[in-house]
Amino acid sequence: KGTPYSTVVTDRNGELLGARIAEDGQWRFPPSDTLPKKYETALIQFEDRWFRWHPGVNPVSIFRAAAGNLRAGRVTSGGSTITMQVIRMSRGKDRTVLQKCIEAILATRLELRCSKQEILGLYASHAPFGGNVVGLEAASWRYFGRPPTELSWGEAATLAVLPNAPSDIHPGKNREKLTAKRNRLLRALLETGKLDSLDFELACDEPLPGKPMALPQEAPHLTEWHGKMNPGKKIRTTLDFHLQRQVEAVADRWNDAFSRAGFHDLAATVLDVRTGDVLAYVGNA
Repeated sequence: KGTPYSTVVTDRNGELLGARIAEDGQWRFPPSDTLPKKYETALIQFEDRWFRWHPGVNPVSIFRAAAGNLRAGRVTSGGSTITMQVIRMSRGKDRTVLQKCIEAILATRLELRCSKQEILGLYASHAPFGGNVVGLEAASWRYFGRPPTELSWGEAATLAVLPNAPSDIHPGKNREKLTAKRNRLLRALLETGKLDSLDFELACDEPLPGKPMALPQEAPHLTEWHGKMNPGKKIRTTLDFHLQRQVEAVADRWNDAFSRAGFHDLAATVLDVRTGDVLAYVGNA
């Protein structure tokens, strides 16, 4: 059986209407075809600066990590490339020297089979972001209440560093360490010319998010229906997000009036008479 995904329902323009958690209790949205540039830039800078050029394994990084671990007397760095991390996430094995060797072999095979952009997409869709939040899109909505395309530099940098140690450092735990790690990444982006000084200052001043946010709950009955009929899929409906909100507000007002008169059920749909498209759907006020 494959990886279980959340059911995600959007309006006609891709605006999130609602979602249902995956079968394994994780918020894991179906993979996206594209990655926002800010996140992609921050991720490569933090995790694997030679990602665009290596064949899946970077011997220099592995040697540097091994030397650092020997000096420290403990494991402080693994030297894994983004490609190797994708392999590790797919296999779920313990982190041992033998497993790392296997990951290295499989990483070179993955590089032959997938483009660099596809590998970045696999990483972003399956990286752990703390708690039961998996993948960039779910993390963006749960921590910042917006899609990844609208993330600021500070937000993108935060999500780039989170998978490094999601159980130890996340917005609800060790916030000072998370802020320091994010700001070190932002400074590296500044020093490599990927970020200007103004954006750097503004990003460092951004506060970390608090506890995970609730996802939008527009057209909940329709989302529930798709959760049963199309589990684990991303569904683009014909609904209009803004019209949906207006119709829900009207339904709420009339529901109050009808309830006082003894009528306790109210539903509404709005259709485009030219095309037959359903533009708003209120299953029950």
